[in-house]
Amino acid sequence: MKKTMAWILCLALLVGVAVLAVRYNRSEDPEQAETAGETASVTTETEAAEKVPEAGPAAEEVAAGVEKDTEETTAVETRVTGIQKYGNVELEVKATELLELGFAYGDLLRVELAGQSLEMPLCSNYSDVESGCMVCRALKDDNTDKVSIAVNMGDMASGIGLAEKTTIEEEPGYRWDLLLEEPVTVTISMAEKGAYADEYLLHQLVRTDERADYPELTDAEFANFRMIATTGMGEGVLYRSSSPINPKLDRNREADAAAEAAGIRTVLNLSDSEESMRAYEGYAGSYYSTLDVLPLNLGVTFSDESFRAGLAEGLVYMTTHEGPYLIHCNEGKDRAGFVAALLESLMGASADEVMADYMLSYYDFFGVEPGTERYETILERNIVKTLQESFGVEDLREADLSACAADYLRSLGMSDESIAALKLRLSGM
Repeated sequence: MKKTMAWILCLALLVGVAVLAVRYNRSEDPEQAETAGETASVTTETEAAEKVPEAGPAAEEVAAGVEKDTEETTAVETRVTGIQKYGNVELEVKATELLELGFAYGDLLRVELAGQSLEMPLCSNYSDVESGCMVCRALKDDNTDKVSIAVNMGDMASGIGLAEKTTIEEEPGYRWDLLLEEPVTVTISMAEKGAYADEYLLHQLVRTDERADYPELTDAEFANFRMIATTGMGEGVLYRSSSPINPKLDRNREADAAAEAAGIRTVLNLSDSEESMRAYEGYAGSYYSTLDVLPLNLGVTFSDESFRAGLAEGLVYMTTHEGPYLIHCNEGKDRAGFVAALLESLMGASADEVMADYMLSYYDFFGVEPGTERYETILERNIVKTLQESFGVEDLREADLSACAADYLRSLGMSDESIAALKLRLSGM
């Protein structure tokens, strides 16, 4: 029987390593930087966590890989070459090398490093696994040929005791201190051929950045820009969007125009620092640049204390600034999706409303339709799972979401007075 769930491992791993703090090469995946790594020493400020999904290999390619005999693959010994902003671990081996040795997307791999043996699937994108799960990502295209191991919406390097992240004043604002002597060797071998193939194919989502490819969408929908109109939310008070300033997805112009049309006044920028925000080409001439913006530069691990502290800061900020409000990250799907769902819950939305709004982003980007198997899989493994974990409930549909959201905000350190003020602002009264 295929061990399709064998790779879902807890990250409570032993850190029995010799501590030798070494300043380590830093790099950041433009896809992982919002969400979603480049070569060692690259430090950019695009978003790592929303891990932008790309078209994975065709079903025929995966199927062909499954048919190969496991004995055709040889264990690969490589080494760690860098750690990206959000803890993804870069390896020296190239994606083409790994695939030419007989490994295929959908295989379950055994990855050994730091005295630990981890099982994870080989995939082309971080989003090919559920949030909180490990993945070996082999990315090959015209411009990239690399392999990294990561936790989707999490921090692999810290989780396995490989390195420690320290906040610093100098750009890019952080450094990784390695906890092992270099070189750190990594061995990759086959755990089970094709064990994740069916799940992998289910996760393949295709998105382009060409406006002409979305003729059925308005400009605002193309930018994943919309008003949140769930129960309890004031009319024209809260909006969510992809980035109105980051040109990576080529939706920033449409998002900026939609923000102006909506009369946005206050913005929570979940993905950028002040420096990276102002460095985008065209920022100075944008409507966005005239607004009251709080750049929070949040990571993609919602349980991380830095995320929780930054979120609390942003929500308190809203209580002292005028709406309409805009919340965005890069795609406006993961971080913005979580914050939107939290505020919708606080204001009295039903679980069905919260889920429907969250999944609109998957329609805008990928054309995922309600009622399909893919729709239900994405829904259950993303926002449903995330909110149930954040709220500490077993069934989101049976929970008192407003009370759960208020308790969650209290756990962030927000006072009852601040929560009441936030609800008043969001109600539009």
